[in-house]
Amino acid sequence: MLPLSSDALRQRLRSFASRAQPLRILLTLGSLMAACGYTGHPDAVIPLFLGAIASALAETDDSWRGRLRAQLVTLACFAAMAFAVEALFGLPLLFITGLALAAFSLTMLGAVEARYKAIAYATLILGMYATLGIENMTSSHGTAAVRGREPLLLLAGAAWYGVFSVLWCAAFPAQPVQARLVTLFGVLGNFVRFKASLFEPLRGIDIERKRLSLAQLNAEVVTELNAAKESIFRRIGARAPTGRISRYRGLYLIAQDVHERASSSHDDYNALADAFFHSDLLYRCQRVLDLQGIACLRLASSIERREPFEVGTETVQALADLRSAIAHERARASTPERLVLLASVEALARNLAQLDGQLTGASQPSARAGRTEMGLFDRSPRSWRDAVERVRRQLTPRSPLFRHALRLSIALVAGYGVMHLIHPAQGYWILLTTLFVCQQTYGDTISRMGQRIAGTALGVVAGWALLQLFPQPLVQSVIAVVAGVLFFATRTTRYLLATASMTLLVLMCFNQVGDSGVLLVPRLVDTAIGSAIAGLAVLLVLPHWQARRINELAAAALRGHAGYLRQIVAQYRTGARDHLDYRLARRNDHNADAALSTAVSDMFREPGYVRPRAGVALRFLIRSHTLLSYLSALGAHRAALPDSAQMAVLRTAAEGAIAALDALAAGLESGSVDGPRDTASESAARAALAEATAASGEADPQARTFHTELGLIWLQIDALRGHAREWLQPEGTEPPAAAV
Repeated sequence: MLPLSSDALRQRLRSFASRAQPLRILLTLGSLMAACGYTGHPDAVIPLFLGAIASALAETDDSWRGRLRAQLVTLACFAAMAFAVEALFGLPLLFITGLALAAFSLTMLGAVEARYKAIAYATLILGMYATLGIENMTSSHGTAAVRGREPLLLLAGAAWYGVFSVLWCAAFPAQPVQARLVTLFGVLGNFVRFKASLFEPLRGIDIERKRLSLAQLNAEVVTELNAAKESIFRRIGARAPTGRISRYRGLYLIAQDVHERASSSHDDYNALADAFFHSDLLYRCQRVLDLQGIACLRLASSIERREPFEVGTETVQALADLRSAIAHERARASTPERLVLLASVEALARNLAQLDGQLTGASQPSARAGRTEMGLFDRSPRSWRDAVERVRRQLTPRSPLFRHALRLSIALVAGYGVMHLIHPAQGYWILLTTLFVCQQTYGDTISRMGQRIAGTALGVVAGWALLQLFPQPLVQSVIAVVAGVLFFATRTTRYLLATASMTLLVLMCFNQVGDSGVLLVPRLVDTAIGSAIAGLAVLLVLPHWQARRINELAAAALRGHAGYLRQIVAQYRTGARDHLDYRLARRNDHNADAALSTAVSDMFREPGYVRPRAGVALRFLIRSHTLLSYLSALGAHRAALPDSAQMAVLRTAAEGAIAALDALAAGLESGSVDGPRDTASESAARAALAEATAASGEADPQARTFHTELGLIWLQIDALRGHAREWLQPEGTEPPAAAV
């Protein structure tokens, strides 16, 4: 085998460092296990390990200063919970009352922001770990555990992981941002390449199904954009970034622009396919977009390797070929309808050229791509009063978070009652399983139920086999550490394997202080009971079916469209500026679209009897996402257009569309969209659009694009209004004819 070069070795080290949390867990658990073995206290392994695991579960992406502050808050919460559990452990009524109140309060704390949500969840888990440790010491020694021992060991394990976490953040401050951008450009590249598949000039293709898949991919891109922005903002705050973080901020803004341009649609794809069925024009569009998707993937690879990004010349040549094909088609075009569609393809070509320019900007060291305004919006609470207000707004039965908090509290009370009713060995596993399995949505809870039970069974079988094969304590210690690392490497992607790993870790640790064979059957039984309680809770206790909140999410999506269009129209007066207000409106619209897409996907995982009109919601989502793609096209072509009579009527049509979207959102929220459709403002907007259509033939390509996209937007508004009426119709009535 050839020795590794210095560059290859550096790349291996960077790749290893990118697996940050599993590596920190390896260092933490390995050192704790070695310390316990060296000092002759194997009985301390369990609480130390569990404290470290809880601390790792509370970890969120942050700078080293932010991580230090969060770690101090985490330790304070852990201390309060651990000592409270110990004080109330022998008092059943007080214990379960305190646990239920803590579960409700800590879950509601998640309304503040992701950092506090993680700390609150980990605090609940540490409370369950404290009960397991106290119960194990009591059952092992036949007497009560030494007062304060378990809480102090749990806190010691948590603090030790915190040391590694803070030092890691200080040593590798930019690595999490780098990893986020790698993921972002990876999913963005897949999104762009899938978008290219819409340009196949084939008849009979189900474009609606493709648009649905595109909406789901768009939700993934939006999630990664938000995560990357938060990761960058944690490191710069109000300061101007320098060095690598400055470049990463530029790359993030480039990703935003690429996303907007790739999301855009310039005309109906079926109409384009019919018009250019015998031409290679759309195939050339497809090739350009596919090459740009590949460029995004190459950019992700260059960020991961910290190498300069080379754009390449393939896309430049493909764009030149596309322009040549457009010129050829224009020379042959003989009908006004074909010329109109060809104008849309020309607008598409201009957009693709701009998209290529954005990717070219990523090759610049600063990745500024000509930007002067690069501010980011801080969504974190600005004061304690703001944090309290965020929680207060969620204190309503209409809030999914409130329902989940109350449901989790009731589930834990039920689990505690079942535990005392049947008196199982190691019964607190029931509560821990309920805490892990009970999720905010029905689909996630049911999915976790199956994976939790199967993973526990797999871990029990593997644990029994490994205990028989390797009775040596040292080997079992190594297996426990490896299992902990595997848990954190798979907990967000392969929950079944993560559960099996955690079960294996517990069995190996408990075998250090006793015979863990007695845990095999109780672990399985308690997991099944806890999972069943979680499943029944999400089904019976304040179930918050997605079908019952589609109105709210659909209205938010429509308001997002209206806000985005409002910003776009303003920039057709002033000229294109990527200032914070514009980017914020665009991001809010995409966030609302992603939330609607996620809710519709979750709805199809719920029982059929609660979603009798799921098909309507699906069609609404497709139309809403299609409208967003037309808005993105308008945004991609922003330019200051001269004042004229033609532009005045187009702006009137745009303002009417904004008013119609706001009115439809209000109707969805109130539960009725059956009011008079042709209000004065809407009649004026439609008349303006008809006037612009009659006088079509604008010499300015930008004005022509503005006019085309507005017409397409109004078609989607009509369709959305029809779907909204169908969704809101009373049960047992015939659906009205959908607008087209």
